[in-house]
Parts: sequence; C-alpha cells; structure tokens
Amino acid sequence: MTDATDETAVLHDDEEVLDPLADLEQGMDKNRAKVGSARPSSLLYTYGPGSIMDLPGFSVMPAGLDDWEPIWARREHLRPIMEPRLLGVVQMHLGDQVKELRPFPWQPKRGAQSNEGNDLGIPARVFPQWFRCTGCDYLGPLPRFAYKNTHPFRPDLAQFTHKNCPGRGGRTKKRREAPAVPAQHLLACANGHLDEFPYLLWVHRGRQCPSAENPDLKMFDANLGKSVGSIIKCVACGATRGMAEAQGEVGREKLPQVCRGRHPHLNAFYPDCDARPALIMMGASNLWFAATQTVIVMPRTEAEDVDALADSLRVGLGDQLAEFANQAAVIRGMAAVAHVDVTDVTDDELLAAVAKALEPSESEADRQERLANWDPVELLVPEWRYLQKPALFPQQQNTSGLMVTEMDCSPDLSPGINRVVAVNKMKRINAVLGFTRLDEMDRVNDVVSRLVRLTRRGKPTWVPATEDRGEGIFLQLDLTTVDAWEQGILTSDLWAAHKAAHERNFNRRFSETAKRVKASDRLPSPRYWLLHTFSHVLIRELAMYCGYGAASLTERIYAWPASPDRDAAAGLLICTTASDSEGTLGGLVAQSQKDLLQARVASALRRAARCSSDPVCAMRTPSEPEDFLHGAACHACSFVSETSCERANRFLDRRFLMTLPTSTGHSVHGFFGGIDAL
Repeated sequence: MTDATDETAVLHDDEEVLDPLADLEQGMDKNRAKVGSARPSSLLYTYGPGSIMDLPGFSVMPAGLDDWEPIWARREHLRPIMEPRLLGVVQMHLGDQVKELRPFPWQPKRGAQSNEGNDLGIPARVFPQWFRCTGCDYLGPLPRFAYKNTHPFRPDLAQFTHKNCPGRGGRTKKRREAPAVPAQHLLACANGHLDEFPYLLWVHRGRQCPSAENPDLKMFDANLGKSVGSIIKCVACGATRGMAEAQGEVGREKLPQVCRGRHPHLNAFYPDCDARPALIMMGASNLWFAATQTVIVMPRTEAEDVDALADSLRVGLGDQLAEFANQAAVIRGMAAVAHVDVTDVTDDELLAAVAKALEPSESEADRQERLANWDPVELLVPEWRYLQKPALFPQQQNTSGLMVTEMDCSPDLSPGINRVVAVNKMKRINAVLGFTRLDEMDRVNDVVSRLVRLTRRGKPTWVPATEDRGEGIFLQLDLTTVDAWEQGILTSDLWAAHKAAHERNFNRRFSETAKRVKASDRLPSPRYWLLHTFSHVLIRELAMYCGYGAASLTERIYAWPASPDRDAAAGLLICTTASDSEGTLGGLVAQSQKDLLQARVASALRRAARCSSDPVCAMRTPSEPEDFLHGAACHACSFVSETSCERANRFLDRRFLMTLPTSTGHSVHGFFGGIDAL
C-alpha cells in the first residue's frame, strides 16, 4: 500500500474492522457501543479523525475514513454534499480520485423515543491505551482494566475500572473496583505520528527490568517541593524516574531518537519516519491541527451547473457512465436509480454533463504545479465578485441557499463605508483535508508531506464535510480611500515595526514548516489589519444586540490589493451559521437596517478608541526582541474567541482603525479618523 509519499503501512491487524455499533445490532446489553455525542462543527475543527476527545471516564480517538465505510454501508443510498468549487480545491490538494464530499454519519430523529440513526455514528478507538488506577496508582495497558458501559441512556457513565484494587499501600482489607484514568504522556513528531509513552523503557533508562520480564508500574503525583509532574516507579526492581526529565529540548535528548511512525487513527505503523519524537501531553493545544477549507455557496453559472451535474453523475453512475455516454434516455433511467435529479435537465445539457464527467483528469505534474502556486484567497475571489454585482441580487437562485439584499446606508454612517449588504440566508460548506501535529501550517499546501492521511488503504475517494446555514452582514469600504490610506501606512514606522516582528516570529517558531516559507509572503497587507480589527470590534458590539453570543459570530475578510490576477478588495462579512436544516433566526441580519447599523458601527468605533489597558495598549509596538503579531489590541478591547477569528487574534491594531488620543511614538492616521469624527 502506498500514498503520495510512498509510505508502506504495517497494520496492527489487517483483518480488523472497527465497527463498535455492531454491538447494538447484535443486541448486546453489557457493553453498549455509543459513549457520547458531538456536533458536526466540533468534529470538523476540534475532534476530527486523529484527535483525542475527552469523555467523562476516558478518551477516544475518531478513526480514519476506512473505518467509516461499514457505518455508511448501513444505508443503501448516501446523498453527498455537492459543491463543485470546494470539491475542486479538495481534488487539487488530495488528488482527482476524491469524488465526493460526504456528511458525517448522522440522522435526525423525528421524536425523542425514535430509534432513527441509532445505527450511525463516528467509529473511534480508545486512546491513549495506558491507564492509571485512581485507587492504587497502578499504571498499565488497557487489557489490564475492565470496561463498563451498561446504561442505554447514560453513555457518560462508561468507564474503565481496576478490579480488586488493593488501595494505596496494599493495606485495604476489602478490595474494591476503582476507576482508571488515561495516562497523560504521549510521543508525537512533526510528521503527524503519535504513540504511547514508553513508560517501561523510561523508568529503566532504556534497558530491561533486572527483576521481571514484564513488571508492574506505578505513577505517583509529585507536585511537592522541587518535583514537578509525575514519578514512575517499577514495583519489581524499585527503579524510579520523574517525567519532568522528559520535558524541553534537554529532555528530548533522553527520549527515543527514532519515531515508530504510528498513526493510531489508522491502526497502523508507517516506518522510516525521519522526524524525532517529542513529549506531548494529552490535552496539549498542538496535538491536532485541522486542515480544512470553507466556501460560501454562490449562485452557479451555467458552466458551474454542468460541473455540479457531472460530479453527481460521476459518483452515482460510476463505470456505467462511459458505456452509455451517448444514450440520454438510458442515462436518465440510471440517474433515477442512483437518486441523481435530472428532471429539469434537457438532453443536450445531460449529454454535456456526461462529456464533462468523462474528461480525463489533469496530470499529476500539472496538479502539483497548481498546488504549489495556490493561494487560499482564490476561494474568496468568486464571493467578492458576486457581491460586487447588486444587479444579480434580485435574480438569486434559491437552490444555492444564498439570499442577499442591498441595503440603504445611513447618511450618518462613517464615510469610509460605502456599501452594506444584508445576507438574509447563506449556506457554508466545510471540508476536512487532513491534519497536522506539533506544527500548524499557514496554508495546507506549505509542506504537503506533513498533512496526515485520513485513510490507510490508498488515497481517499471522499472526505467529510459539513453544511451550515445562517445569516450575516457584509460591509464594504471605499476602495479608493483604502488604497490611499494603505500607501501612507506602508511607509510608516509602525508598519516597519510590524514587518520586523513578523520576520522574528517566523524565524523563532518551533516549527519545521516555517523554515521553508518566506516570511514576507505571509504578512497580510495593512488593509487586512484594518478590516480584521474592524471586524473584531463589530463582533463584540453586535453580540450585545443580535441575540447570538460573540463566540457564535464568525468573520470572513476580503482584503487584498490589486494584482494582475484579481481586482482589489476591502470588505468583511460577519455571519453566524448552524448545522441544523433550519439555520438561524434572523437576529444578526436585522442589525443591517440603516439606523441600527449606524448606531452599532459608531458605538464599536467609540469603544475601539478607548481601552481599559490604555495607555499601555494604545502604545504597544513590537521591538527587538519582541515578536508578537499585534499592536494596539488586547483582550479588553479587540480580541475575540478562537471560534470567531480566522487568524487566532493576530494582525490586529486599533491605530489602523482610529487615531488614538493616547498613542505616541509610532502614531499613524486611523482610517476612520479620530473619535471626534464620529
């Protein structure tokens, strides 16, 4: 078996099929399969395949896509998510063998007592598989513990226990069944491999125990005095060693110098890994970074309709498509069986879609070249161009899920804002391409070999995706004014300080990927800093009036200077979406009315002019050796939750937004002027 990097996998058990829901089908009462639930958005960005999901009693790792197939096999027909623009991006990254975007295996219930969807779910493996007894501190592998999950309506009670636990010191007369918890220490490498910590080798300093072939271990807390972390002790020979020794660069030298190449989500090993493993704790934020791509579904052109139908026919009819390529009536019959809707399609349109579906794929060399030159801004350009054509708005195609309305602007609205568009309805599609560990990539195509695969048997033929519906507000700044303002910023001392800090940040990152990327290519333009800061202060303001929490509002920034490939852009979309079919309730889009929006913008800018941390915040400018990626911005005035910000609260500076009265030194002219201009 090979993949894009020609890795050869060694499976734990080549015949193993992970299907925990089979317990339900077999009527097993003692160990019910389901152990919890999660929203699709959570599975996309936080707990996807390869991540570690904490449950009340233990932790699990969602499995790779191979193990999803038995779950999907329970349905005769699977309706994929059709979005040609996003599918094309996924194919560029993963290959043309990706034929569809699939939703997560979930089915809504008609009533509380309904059994619909009980046979669907995300398969997962228990990980890590070393546990510690809370009663006697025994540390051992999973088979040494018993599993309990007997209540059909309380999956949170599922846990592993240590039977006949003697208690600490072994002096307990009546032995009991004590709960066990996962051991927190793991090994990870920059190539995305993850492994159990070798506790036996660690406590014996790389050698075998002199007193027993497979000795028992204990793990003690040592948060007293100068000791930090846990201490591992061998019961047989009495050897002890603290986990604090494994931390940092010095500790890394004491760990195994060769990575075993383990992917627990695939239940496989990939030998010959050239990266060194490092200690990582189970709940560390750099354990799993999702690689996702997102688009807002736009009304399609005729060519895009052909592409969408071609994708549906390719998936639904497979090899039969070529056999009957010129027989429209036969294609229609097969399409009906495959649940592909061609009712409103003429024969000529149908045959054109068939021809499109049968076109040869681009060569691997062409795909790699296109991937190397790809910029994520390309996903935003079609959305920006559509929003620049209000004449198209009354002719909206409701099938796209997008409904937008050009709004009147209040005469008192800041003159820097020249357009307001109410996004009454929108549909957002999100797809998972893979993930990385330790090292988050700025772009998915930075170091493609670092992207951990989702399947073990060849390249994926589909990837998980979610479909969210919601609403939003789009604000556009005057492009001529933005261009003139940006030219002044580019020659300022403040911008020079931000550029230098960004360079230092890149050079100092604990990141193998960053070393291969030119820092200057990844510094957003001043207009991005402006719109990003404006978006944050608006999110904080709108959250107090729209009925949605700030963490439920997200941003989409359209900010780039003109180039030969694309026109300049300067706009932002603040939106909220939900994964259920009904979408959201309209509280955010109601704020786009001219009087309400004028009040919200004025209030947001007034708040941005002052911060409870001023003058420290207003004067914050990175200088050697500092390398933070923001200026006059902090939690008190500009930062928002991670679910809202597309750049992790980086590239923010209120001085680009407003001329701050308390700012000295690196002062610049704010785009919206001073507070007196409001």
